[in-house]
This record gives sequence, C-alpha cells and structure tokens, in this order.
Amino acid sequence: MIKQVYNLLIKLANHRYAPWWLTIISFAEGSIFPIPPDIMLIPMILSTRNKAWFYAILTTLSSVVGGWFGYCIGFFLFDTIGRSIIMIYDLDAHFTTFQSWFAENGGLIILVKGWTPIPFKIITITAGFSHLDPLIFTITSFISRALRFFLVAGLLYFFGKSIRDFIERRLTLVTSVICVVLVGGFFIVRYI
Repeated sequence: MIKQVYNLLIKLANHRYAPWWLTIISFAEGSIFPIPPDIMLIPMILSTRNKAWFYAILTTLSSVVGGWFGYCIGFFLFDTIGRSIIMIYDLDAHFTTFQSWFAENGGLIILVKGWTPIPFKIITITAGFSHLDPLIFTITSFISRALRFFLVAGLLYFFGKSIRDFIERRLTLVTSVICVVLVGGFFIVRYI
C-alpha cells in the first residue's frame, strides 16, 4: 500500500496542481499521513528549480500547521484518535520513549527530531499529549521543519539532479550529521 501511495505522490508532483497537493501532503504528514512531503518536494524542485524557495516555504508552513493538528490530537483526542494513529503505524514503542523525553526536553526534541526522517506525527501527537508549551511547540516546529525543507531545497537548487540520488539514499545520514552539529552547539552554548 505504501508503495502505491509513493507512486501516486510522484505523479502528483508533476500535476498542474502540484503546489496544492504538496500543501495537503505536508499538512497531513504532521498528524496522520505515513509518507514525508520530500517525496513530492524533490521532483517539484528538480522540475522548476527557480521555485525551490517557494516550495520550501510552502512545505514548512503547511507542515507546521499540520503539526498543530497533530498537537491537538495528542492534547484533546489522544484516547480516541491519537492512540489509534500511534498503533496503526506501529509507533507505540517510540511513543513511550518520546513521552518520557518530552517531560524534560520537549523543545529540544522537536528541534532535533523535527527535521529528521522520524515521522513528524509521533512528535506532534506526543507534544500535545505531554502538554508542551504551545509557544515552544510552534517556534521549535517552525525552526526544525524549515531547516529540513530548506536544506533539501538548497541542495537541489544549487546541485540539481546530481544531489537527488544522494539525498534519497542518505537522507538519514545527512540529517544525523546536522543533528550532531546542532546538539553539540546547544551543549557548547549551555555549558560554556
């Protein structure tokens, strides 16, 4: 089923209403959808590189708004909807881990995990369930999602198709290296 959805998103990336589809997919990925918007973002930027920054802004904003939907599911509807989403995607083990981490470091977790390939919905639903401060949630969601989507847009804008294969094969490696640098910077600032 996921392969069929993936193929559909690739087709939608070339559709004349692709920006609208990208907005919908980015919104849904923040709360209920299993596939990240990068699947549409990458081919859209490759087909019209001059719109890379527009697509990155569109993806970031709709992902943050979708994240708010996920936050509300966790905050208000966890027992009825949130738990079902966690179980459908078999993320219950991750949810328990995230829940304990959010109690102490919710904002930092969103900054780091929000721009990795970890499903954003688990982060947003857990943030709502943990009653993370809404302002911290909004700011850190915006920063982490912007970092992710502008990184992809920037690499594709400047390096084009040659970077596409590298991103698709090594997205986890790229985001992990940047996470290490980001977390290291936080520790240096905090303890120096």
